[in-house]
Amino acid sequence: MIAAFSITPLGVGESVSEHVADAVRLVRDSGLPNETNAMFTNVEGEWDEVMALVKACVMKVAEAAPRVSVVVKIDHRAGVTDGLHSKVAAVEAHL
Repeated sequence: MIAAFSITPLGVGESVSEHVADAVRLVRDSGLPNETNAMFTNVEGEWDEVMALVKACVMKVAEAAPRVSVVVKIDHRAGVTDGLHSKVAAVEAHL
């Protein structure tokens, strides 16, 4: 599965990049395929490991923020691997 998620700490001031970086660090250290862009972090893996990682990221940010907002979009498709790259390649092939 691929999960695109965004975690926003609330109540920590105008800039949240330091706290977001704490979550992204966990994702990068997880060993799962991942990408971070201006709006979301995408991570690919098995359901339980991806959901555990999202939870770990939320709990990490919650250490510094009194409230945490989370948006998650999931693409669950059996038998697909390397979806982070193959989905983009399929679109690029048409361009």
